[in-house]
Amino acid sequence: MIASKNIRIIRHEAVPQTGSFEVRFPDGRASVYFYFDDVPGRRMRPEMLDSTTAGAKAKALARAEQEKLPKP
Repeated sequence: MIASKNIRIIRHEAVPQTGSFEVRFPDGRASVYFYFDDVPGRRMRPEMLDSTTAGAKAKALARAEQEKLPKP
C-alpha cells in the first residue's frame, strides 16, 4: 500500500447538517477538525461554523500546509 503524500480533507456528517471537516496530514501529525452545524439554533459553541465556512477554512489550511511539505 502506498501512503498518500498529500493532505486530505475528509467530511464527516453522521447527522444531517452537522459534522466536521478533518484535515489529515500525511506525516503523522494530529488531524485538525473544523466543526459545523447548518442549523443556527443547534450551535451550542461559539466556534461552530456553517458548513460553507468550515469547508473554506479546511481548504485554506490544507493548501497552506501542502506548500510546506517537501516536494518529491
